[in-house]
Amino acid sequence: MTKKHHIWFWYVFLIFILLGATILLALSIGEVNFSMTQLWTLFNEPEGIEYSIITNIRLPRILLGFGVGGALSISGLVLQAVYRNPLVEPYTLGISGGAALGVAMTIVFGINQIFPFMSLAVSGVIGAGLVIVFMYMISMRRSHLNINSILLTGVMISFITSSAIMFLLATTTSEKLQDIIFWTMGSLEEPNRYLIYTVVSVSVIGLLIFYALVPQLNAMRLGESQAKHLGINTTLLVKTLFVVASVITGISVATAGVIGFVGLVVPHFMRFLVGNDYRVLLISTFLGGGIFLILSDVLARTIISPNELPIGVITGIIGGTVFLVAMSKSKKLLKF
Repeated sequence: MTKKHHIWFWYVFLIFILLGATILLALSIGEVNFSMTQLWTLFNEPEGIEYSIITNIRLPRILLGFGVGGALSISGLVLQAVYRNPLVEPYTLGISGGAALGVAMTIVFGINQIFPFMSLAVSGVIGAGLVIVFMYMISMRRSHLNINSILLTGVMISFITSSAIMFLLATTTSEKLQDIIFWTMGSLEEPNRYLIYTVVSVSVIGLLIFYALVPQLNAMRLGESQAKHLGINTTLLVKTLFVVASVITGISVATAGVIGFVGLVVPHFMRFLVGNDYRVLLISTFLGGGIFLILSDVLARTIISPNELPIGVITGIIGGTVFLVAMSKSKKLLKF
């Protein structure tokens, strides 16, 4: 093992330690606070309302925050790699907008009441997938995929989907209006355990697929033309990355709502900390996204307790502020 690999090992090890500390903090803090001793006792003696609070309320939120945070972070990371653009993320390319519009239409037309089990998640994935298909149809020129065209198309789709959601808000009933607004603000309060397990599983599978493409991703750091000279089918690579990113983003947005800044801020900080090699950057970004979203959820449910803030408010304010401060202090933050 080389010196570089030793450094990577300790970086990832420390991030795992931080993740464990974050999980313990999230389990401990809330309307009812628990000490480390109390947590140990509760898990060894599983009974009472305190144990129910831990296992039925806080632990599912932690799992969902880990899955959604990881999924949005690695989606932002690989999309930035494709475009070599520090401002690209799933929201920029319209993937999240398509998922959000699919969920909003499901609520407006009452499909979620007819098929309550995972209908929102399925509609989110379909919405994201349709956006990807549409972008390919617009951006394909003479059997060649134009990356810059996809970027511009995605930005326009983001505006279109946002306007379409506003139209639905203006024309639907007050009850459905409230449901859409509550969902769009973002929340990790999801009672469906199977859906939570699905989100975590899909995000981990997405991470594994991206790891299978690590050599190609590292080659894309040199630019698309250089990657082609190395024998990489960049068109197929971009398609694969977009499909995987759309699926994990779609199900994340459909489950937790619109949560901004995770796919933008976390990849830059992890790239600044561990470097640009995707062998260590992928797992670091995945874990970092989970940590960031779990901590944001802790703030969202405690800062004005007993009321709860939308988690998107916390990620926007904290993530955006810290990112601006860090960017002003270091010129390396936006470098690839």
